[in-house]
Amino acid sequence: MRLFDLTGKVAIVTGSSRGIGRSIAENLAAAGARVVISSRKAQACEEVAQSIRVAGGHALAIAANISDQQQMGELVARTREQLGPIDVLVCNAASNPYYGPTTGLSDEVFAKVMHNNVLSNIWLCNLVRPDMEARRNGAIILVSSVGGLHGSAVIGAYNISKAADMQLARNLAVEWGPHNIRVNCIAPGVVRTDFARAIHEDPKVRAMVERELPLRRIGEPDDIGGIALMLASAAGNYITGQVIVADGGAMIR
Repeated sequence: MRLFDLTGKVAIVTGSSRGIGRSIAENLAAAGARVVISSRKAQACEEVAQSIRVAGGHALAIAANISDQQQMGELVARTREQLGPIDVLVCNAASNPYYGPTTGLSDEVFAKVMHNNVLSNIWLCNLVRPDMEARRNGAIILVSSVGGLHGSAVIGAYNISKAADMQLARNLAVEWGPHNIRVNCIAPGVVRTDFARAIHEDPKVRAMVERELPLRRIGEPDDIGGIALMLASAAGNYITGQVIVADGGAMIR
């Protein structure tokens, strides 16, 4: 297990009070990382952090809103104060306030989607870069979506932001590679989370979706958490600038 050992590493995971973010945080903690659980609600963060501590891991809860640049700065500063320099950053938190065609999309809503899903990731990446550069080692993981690889008449704005995250990973991988900082994306398909509740909670819809997937099942949060562990650890030391699709085979059909 040496390749997946994160003992002593410090990791921040945004949007980690539930779903994919929680699974990523739990998997990193199980591998020995000291993990910061972060989302908007302090109580939800503390509940996850406590469950990790009960399981024998090390976790700290720091509530922060990704839309607020000052709160992002405080998240990183408090992590340094209490745990030390950051080794791993997972940008998982995102928002999708609009469902519908692009013709009905207001400038304000589009700006909010890009602000929360792309600009906040840029803030966080730049905030942790000095720690990683100083140690000549670091892993940044942006949780994108297969939506960034195809069009949609319903969640087009969200998909645009997720495609931008993929390009952000490529750009930063080129810029920061000489400092041994790796930057990658994970692009989940349909996973059993609140975001996909309309699919997995409706037996007919879920059956229809699963019939079209080569693996014949929707994803579970741990299907993504394991990929994040690989990218954060020595097992992923030679991977950078990539988008790893985890969608049960949907995109290859």
